[in-house]
Amino acid sequence: MASPLVTAATRAVLQARLDSPVAATVSTSSMFDATERATLVAICGRLLPPDSPISASRAAMEIEARLGRGDGPGWRYDAMPADGLACRLGLAHLDAGARSRGAPDFTALDVAGQDALLRHTAQGAGWPDLDSRRWFEMLMVDVTGQHVPHPAVQLAMGHLGFADAAGWKAIGLGGREPWQSQSLPVAAMVAPGSTGATATATATAATTATTAATANPPSSASSPKPPETRRAPASFGESEVVDAVVIGTGAGGGPLLWRLARAGLRVVALEAGRHWRPGRDFATDEKAQEKLFWTDERLSAGSDPIAFGSNNSGIGVGGSTLHFTAYTPRPQPDDLRLFSDFGVGCDWPLSYDELAPYFDEVEALVGVSGPTPYPWGPARKRGYPLPPLPLNAAAELMQRGCAALGITTSAAANAALSRDYAAPGMSARRACSNRGFCQAGCTTGAKGSVDVVFVPPALAAGAELRSECFGRWIERDSQGRVSGVVYLQDGKERRQKCRNVFLCGGGIETPRFLLFNEGLSNGSGLVGRNFMAHVGRQLWARFDEATHPWKGIPGGLISEDMHRPRGDDTDFAGGYLLQSIGVMPLTYATQLARSGRAVFGAALGEHLAHYDHIAGINVLGDCLPHAGNFLELSDERDGRGLPKPRIHFSAGANEQRMAAHAERAMRSIWQAAGAREPWAFDRFAHVAGTCRMGRDDARGVVDPDGRSFEVPGLHICDNSVFPSALSVNPALTIMALSLRTADRFIARHKGAPA
Repeated sequence: MASPLVTAATRAVLQARLDSPVAATVSTSSMFDATERATLVAICGRLLPPDSPISASRAAMEIEARLGRGDGPGWRYDAMPADGLACRLGLAHLDAGARSRGAPDFTALDVAGQDALLRHTAQGAGWPDLDSRRWFEMLMVDVTGQHVPHPAVQLAMGHLGFADAAGWKAIGLGGREPWQSQSLPVAAMVAPGSTGATATATATAATTATTAATANPPSSASSPKPPETRRAPASFGESEVVDAVVIGTGAGGGPLLWRLARAGLRVVALEAGRHWRPGRDFATDEKAQEKLFWTDERLSAGSDPIAFGSNNSGIGVGGSTLHFTAYTPRPQPDDLRLFSDFGVGCDWPLSYDELAPYFDEVEALVGVSGPTPYPWGPARKRGYPLPPLPLNAAAELMQRGCAALGITTSAAANAALSRDYAAPGMSARRACSNRGFCQAGCTTGAKGSVDVVFVPPALAAGAELRSECFGRWIERDSQGRVSGVVYLQDGKERRQKCRNVFLCGGGIETPRFLLFNEGLSNGSGLVGRNFMAHVGRQLWARFDEATHPWKGIPGGLISEDMHRPRGDDTDFAGGYLLQSIGVMPLTYATQLARSGRAVFGAALGEHLAHYDHIAGINVLGDCLPHAGNFLELSDERDGRGLPKPRIHFSAGANEQRMAAHAERAMRSIWQAAGAREPWAFDRFAHVAGTCRMGRDDARGVVDPDGRSFEVPGLHICDNSVFPSALSVNPALTIMALSLRTADRFIARHKGAPA
């Protein structure tokens, strides 16, 4: 860790974790009494591996400190009380369980008795006022979140990712594993504007460059520096009437901000989070990078409650693109006409052909690395601007299994650079170092996040960015038209006069904003309705080969053979894609903790010891809108005094059948690849649909151009407008819609036909 190959930000985080006996102090008003605290210490002692560098007492103190501060992961099960009360109730139930076994409390049981009681709790103890399974999961996530980030544990698991880009080459892990093919079967690349005839001629060059990208990670000495995303000085007075205020700077707001500013419009962006400087502010450490997640608490209800926080939500300039994995496949044309093809779901009021030019443009602007030609979907006018990224071990293992079963695979499209790159008019960026840290913030600028690609040129074009500003209220004039925005900055209300507002807060915050604005634009009753989330089941397995699952772009391989699967066992509408997944250690351990498998203590230590031989497959499948899946405002208030959102989600029969079909496919693939001990993690990802676009106000909140049917000057531009979930990751489509929405607005603003 003392090596200069570890960045200053990373070293500071790791050193603090080593130096501090307790990373946070307990509030003066302690959460627990002496009996409760002793029980919690004993529980932590059984949950932690025996050789953990984290003591049971330290783990318990950390939990108490977190609960005292009111910190949380950004969501909780709606059926559970607040975390502090839930923890105390659970401790009381465990002491009662010990008394039923003849001991005065949990601490008096022998270790076998304690473990048996904990397993019973994890499997469902039938507590009258608390779901014991959810309680055990909550505690297991807490304990795992302390154990795994410790540098000694990371090293024991085989994780050396904190050595960062240049360090990989120096420690001999920049190249491929001995068992992996040294010459990658990479599809050819066609440069923007080229024709398919170019593909064959460039195949060898693409393969050579892609292999070299892994073997020789670029150094700062030979590559362009990542662009700096600096705050612009205030440009507009609050009483000055600007053309537009954009609320949110993620995949929906960032491209739009750039396009409007480039057209000469006076535009101000409000972002609830900070404006980070990744090279200085980001550590190569999962725990430290949780600051990129939206952690204002959301209440998750229904039979399949959605995990938020690290899943689906981001905060800061760049939004969720700060921590998305950069997977950017296009939807296929039939994704937009689900109802026409299957008689269920909802068609989009836009065609694929209307969006295709914007897919081309976004891919060129962010620098998508991918194969040309692409094996699925319609022929494209442009190939991907860059050749594919290298396949990591998980990708090659999935490729092996799929080949044995006759399933077509391809290197995936990813918004991360396989070569140094600069789109016209954009900053030069260095190639990806393949360190696999996409989901916790890219420090080099290789990933095409909005803060790197769209915000700098937007500021250069005259846009004003106000970070750490939370949109609170939309003001309207006597005619009902938008006239301004009230926002919170440093706890004080401020206003910005404007003619138009673009809500770009995502599928949770956008409908929440409208609802706490007295149901603004909700005459249709559709705000918050039609909540959808991708079927996202994962299958993890252990292999004899070393996989170093933290190396390389996480989603290196794709198959869309299941986009519209055929066969006797296909009993659902829509379809799904398959992708390989690499994973960082804390993310993997957290999923294990949430899996319901009750792996703790010595078993947890043994399981994590094989982390360096783990690989995964993930599916992303369509989701139908259901009347019972919706967002509403709860009676609980957040730190700003605003109602917390409650999100109801229960997978319907279509999602359940799709997930079962996908799991059978993934198990067959892993079996053919030589996997051992596979286990499934059920999840749903990528929220959508809570402010649906439609042809008229009976079928949508906004029209196909993102304009509110009810409030002149109000626009929405994010995943909330999706009429269907699509069977691909949403980021590319959100950015394409963002540019289209901007262009339609600019044309109207200038009086041109739109």
